[in-house]
Amino acid sequence: MKKIGFLSFGHWTASPQSQTRSAADTLLQSIDLAVAAEQLGADGAYFRVHHFARQLASPFPLLAAVGAKTSRIEIGTAVIDMRYENPLYMAEDAGAADLISGQRLQLGISRGSPEQVIDGWRYFGFQPADGESDADMGRRHAEVFLDLLRGRGFAQPNPRPMFPNPAGLLRLEPHSESLRERIWWGAGSNATAIWAAKLGMNLQSSTLKSDETGEAFHIQQAAQIRAYRAAWKEAGHAREPRISVSRSIIALMNDYDRAYFGRGGEGEDQVGFIDERTRAIFGRSYAAEPDALIEQLRADEAIAEADTLLLTVPNQLGVEYNAHVIEAILTHVAPALGWR
Repeated sequence: MKKIGFLSFGHWTASPQSQTRSAADTLLQSIDLAVAAEQLGADGAYFRVHHFARQLASPFPLLAAVGAKTSRIEIGTAVIDMRYENPLYMAEDAGAADLISGQRLQLGISRGSPEQVIDGWRYFGFQPADGESDADMGRRHAEVFLDLLRGRGFAQPNPRPMFPNPAGLLRLEPHSESLRERIWWGAGSNATAIWAAKLGMNLQSSTLKSDETGEAFHIQQAAQIRAYRAAWKEAGHAREPRISVSRSIIALMNDYDRAYFGRGGEGEDQVGFIDERTRAIFGRSYAAEPDALIEQLRADEAIAEADTLLLTVPNQLGVEYNAHVIEAILTHVAPALGWR
């Protein structure tokens, strides 16, 4: 295990039990948690993107703000739903945020997940082409985005521009040279993991995937990672890929931890349907004393296959508590798993 970061869904609610009662609370606390995580030695600060929900949505202002407030930690998403994205505008936003951060962005993108509204991407002005599904449209947007990040000119310059142009066709600006290699695909199936490998994207695999064999979640996820690695090798890419998995992991260190998470009930995988056709498996959560937690995580085959572990954090419990959650894992669990 080379790197460990946190992943926040950025929920907020007006409940008096929540430490994030507004969008402003969630955004500002997300920045503060990234700063705290960097000070604790964590490797990454990642954020989920959901539309039409009381959660983090437009990611680039947040990523830029985190980039300006930190100096070392990786800053990423897991994931941006490409069905909603204009690839050209996104390329400009991503380039700007990456340069502000000193080229620390790790952008996770995907075809999206079940939504709060019906076909929400239509409200953003997007429509699948004839014979194309919304998932196909998301992957098409992703391919356009990847091509734009190569920095090749494609637009015919005006012969009478307001400002002097460089020679040749023009590209989008600002452009960040290495960002193309720091794009990840959130794959929910083995097939999309293989597709991502062929295109040279890193792999993000979360706590949810298609139930393709009926085996335990971590075994299926490990098989997905191995299929991805094989496809990457076959594609002949020059660099080594990055692979992350996410988990809910709580080290029970004090009475607060035990009160919040020590009651059990989520120690097994769950199976359900995320739409009318797709049977999915949801990975278990982990909550135990550090010694027991270490043994449980050592048995997780997918964690062993990945190079990066993202800890999903209960962001509504506030910055101080979540910093404690991260510190407990980094101090009492991660070293035994080979971190640093």
